[in-house]
Amino acid sequence: MLKVFMAVLIAIVGYFCFWPVAIEPVAWTAPVSAGYQGVFAQNTKLANLEPLSLNGQHGPEDMVIDAAGNIYASAHGGWVLKKSVEEDDFKPWVETKGRALGMDFDAAGNLIVADAYLGLLSIDPNGEIKVLSDKVGDSPILYADDVDIAPNGKMYFSDASVRFGAQDNGGTYPASLLDVMEHSRSGRVLEYDPATAQTRTIMDGLSFANGIAMDPLGRFILVNETSEYRIHKYWLEGDKAGTSEVIAANLPGFPDNIVTGQNGRYWFGLVSPRLPIIDSLADKPWLRKVIQRMPEFARPAAVSYGHVVAMDENGKILLSLQNPEGTYPVTTGVLETDDYLYITSLMANSAARMPKPASLLAPQ
Repeated sequence: MLKVFMAVLIAIVGYFCFWPVAIEPVAWTAPVSAGYQGVFAQNTKLANLEPLSLNGQHGPEDMVIDAAGNIYASAHGGWVLKKSVEEDDFKPWVETKGRALGMDFDAAGNLIVADAYLGLLSIDPNGEIKVLSDKVGDSPILYADDVDIAPNGKMYFSDASVRFGAQDNGGTYPASLLDVMEHSRSGRVLEYDPATAQTRTIMDGLSFANGIAMDPLGRFILVNETSEYRIHKYWLEGDKAGTSEVIAANLPGFPDNIVTGQNGRYWFGLVSPRLPIIDSLADKPWLRKVIQRMPEFARPAAVSYGHVVAMDENGKILLSLQNPEGTYPVTTGVLETDDYLYITSLMANSAARMPKPASLLAPQ
C-alpha cells in the first residue's frame, strides 16, 4: 500500500512540476497596489443600471454611435448588433463569423472593426464585409482588439498578444488569461493606412495591448496596457511624435477599452480588480507554471466588479463609477452620448445604460 501511495505522490508531484503547458512565464515586478482609496474610493454610483436587451446575444464588449444616432455593439457569437434611435434593444445586424471587439466609423460611414479572429475589418452600410488587414509583413494579426481612427483617416488598432491568438486558444477571454499569466509583453499597436493599404507596427513590447482612443485633433492616441495596470500616451504629431509616456499607472484593476468621450473626457473600464495572487507571483515564473497545471476552476480569473473611469488627456482622474456587487460584471468601457452613459461588458447578458451624472451635464 505504501508503494502505491508513493507512486501516486510521485506522479502528482511530477505532473505539477513538469507537465507541458502553453505559457513560458517571464519574471516582472508588479507595483504595490494602492487599492480602492483616494480618487478610486469605493462607491455604488454604477449600481441600478438600466438593462437593454441583446436579443439572446451576450458580451457587448464595445459600442459606437453613427451619425444618425444608431448604436452598434460587438457581441459574442460573431455578431455586431444595432440599436436604432427609436428602440431600446439591440438586434443582430451583421455576423462577421469571428469575434468583433473594438469599433469605430470612418469618414465614409463604414464600420471599422477590430475582430479578434479575423483582423481589421470594414463593414459598409449594406453589411458587406472586407478584410483590411490580417498581418504585418509576414506576422499574422492573432488578436485584433480595439481600433480608433485619426482625422487623416489612418487607423490605429491593437494586437493584444502575438503569443496567444484568440481563435486558437478558446476565445478572447481564455487567450487573455494565458497572456496575463505568461506576461511576455508580446502585444503591439498597429497603424493601417487606407491610402496605401499598408500596416506597420508603431508600439510593441506591451503586456496585453488593449484599448485605443484617438485624440479628436489627431495629436496622439491613448493605449491601455492591461497586464501592467497602466495607460500610455503615444504621440503622432509634434516634437514628441513617435514616442510614448505613461500617463496613468498602478490602476486598481485591469484596464480594458478606452473611449473618447465628450468635453475632453476619456472613458475606460476596469474588467476586474487586481488579483493579489497575480502580483505576488510576478517574480516567480516557475510557480506560475505550476498554477497553470491546476484545473481551470482553480486558476486566477476575473472578479465580478463593475468599474468605469473618466480621465483627461493627461491622466487626471475625473470620475470613478463603481458597483462592488458586480451585478453588471467585467465592465470594459463606456459610450458617452448627450444623455446617457452606455456601459459595455465582456460577459454580461445585456447592454446597460445610466443617465449622465449631473456634473457631466453642467456647462463646461
